Amino acid sequence: MDRFQALQIFVKVAELGGFAAASRDLGLSPPGVTRAIAGLEDRLGARLFVRTTRSVRLTETGMRFLGDAKRILTDLAEAEEAAVGSHAAPRGELRITAPVLFGRLYVTPILGDYLNQYAQVNAETMFVDRVVNLMDEGLDVAIRIGDLPDSSLSAIRVGVVRRVMFAAPEYLARYGIPQRPRDLTDHRLIHSLAIGAGGDWAFQDKGKPLSVKIDQRLRMNTNDAVIELALRGWGLSRLMSYQVAAHLAEGQLQTVLEEFETEPLPIHVLHGQGRRVSAKIRSFVDYMVERLRADATINF
Repeated sequence: MDRFQALQIFVKVAELGGFAAASRDLGLSPPGVTRAIAGLEDRLGARLFVRTTRSVRLTETGMRFLGDAKRILTDLAEAEEAAVGSHAAPRGELRITAPVLFGRLYVTPILGDYLNQYAQVNAETMFVDRVVNLMDEGLDVAIRIGDLPDSSLSAIRVGVVRRVMFAAPEYLARYGIPQRPRDLTDHRLIHSLAIGAGGDWAFQDKGKPLSVKIDQRLRMNTNDAVIELALRGWGLSRLMSYQVAAHLAEGQLQTVLEEFETEPLPIHVLHGQGRRVSAKIRSFVDYMVERLRADATINF
């Protein structure tokens, strides 16, 4: 039995949760399915399933191997279609990473619309406020904000965002509007730990870097919490423009110190290169790039 057939059997056993169910679905004999899994485990030198009289479940190694096996089978199917000259339809597992709020506000609705168009694609998201390695995490596409280091990834620029200072109009009416960054020392400041634990905020004055040490009285670990407290008029804070764009448009928050903002940060959609890009990745990246470039809140 070849390796690809063994992978197909492994995936089917994992999906159906049993050897007998997999043998029926694949039209193979139960002993044949058992031998295929045993041979695969021998070749890998690891157990893929824990078998009891009542159940079959994946080991930790098996769970990690399942995602790789699915991707291998999908890539093989697409390569075969390309070899005979047919246009590969998007299919298979798609894994995307993005910053938490950007993922919720921008990626989520776009991903939902994409999946409505391509019924053979399944998707999983990893929304985290840290840079993750696509290869190590088994990810296909990433949305990154900020300057990119040199890498083997293919990057497409889709917009820019600013670091903005903001507060509720009620707070500014009560405590006054800061005119220069140094005025922040007289204000109540909300610091987001999601963007780092440093005690300095960077600005620029006529193109020259300017740093202000901020009050560390209130530190919050999520940007949602920072925004919520700012909306309640507690104090001033600083986040990316896209994170508060809706509240600014509705007049619930107001920006200050605009003339001292640092340079805007680019937004890129990244995916791996160095091998043929699958139909699912190519189509999703194209779809995401078109939608993000059309969004006025990240293109100004």
